[in-house]
Amino acid sequence: MTKRKTVRIFSWNVNGIRACGRKGFLDWLADTEPDILGLQETRALPEQLEAPLLNPDGYRVHYHPAERKGYSGVALYSRAEPASVVLGGLSEPQFDIEGRLIIADYEDFVLYTGYFPNGGHDLSRIPYKLEFSEAVLQHAEAQRRTGRSIVICGDVNTAHEEIDLANPKSNQKNTGFRPEERAWVSRILDHGYVDIFRRLNPGENGHYTWWSNRKGVRERNVGWRIDYFFISPDLEERVVAARIHADVMGSDHCPIELELACASSSSN
Repeated sequence: MTKRKTVRIFSWNVNGIRACGRKGFLDWLADTEPDILGLQETRALPEQLEAPLLNPDGYRVHYHPAERKGYSGVALYSRAEPASVVLGGLSEPQFDIEGRLIIADYEDFVLYTGYFPNGGHDLSRIPYKLEFSEAVLQHAEAQRRTGRSIVICGDVNTAHEEIDLANPKSNQKNTGFRPEERAWVSRILDHGYVDIFRRLNPGENGHYTWWSNRKGVRERNVGWRIDYFFISPDLEERVVAARIHADVMGSDHCPIELELACASSSSN
């Protein structure tokens, strides 16, 4: 009997890999066994990590920390070593110094795992956020023009539509739900990319990936969906599932998952 194998890709803003490690990250990793895991907001240099976090059993790990200690940073944990891994890759030092992107070529697809900037309480970082976001899109588009399939995942720091946050009316002037930020999410969709969780769950509210640390907020599910998988349309027919694991603790975000059928079948 021929069984179609799948690859399970996870993305998680851990809000500090060391803090998340103290809250059971390695147990979750061992229990869940993702094939590919993109982490955001790791907030640590590799040399600050103990061996189990830096090199967990069964994984090849790539870290792209920010130059500023305790800030930003992304990582890629992968069971199979990608054909190539680029830390940053946008040819813009202003982005690379903040450790916001890893681009990994899995031959079957190109994976972008990113920590998109927050616009700031005073909104001063929104221009930087939009420049970074557009640079990721244009890099991915260049890859698509060569025939590559694309997966973009990570903390985009923007809720796209009112359905994507619990209190849209009171947040219209705040970063994360301002018109110019939401317009970029519309822009990536206009380029043909698929917000796969929303495609599979149209019209359903209450699906969030981030909650404020204020007391009782997560328990009452007063959240935002700001973590995404955007995929090129050629991959949509291979999607098995797109999941939000809201029950997983350890961070103010929860993990999200994309399960894809592998390009080739195997007999078992």
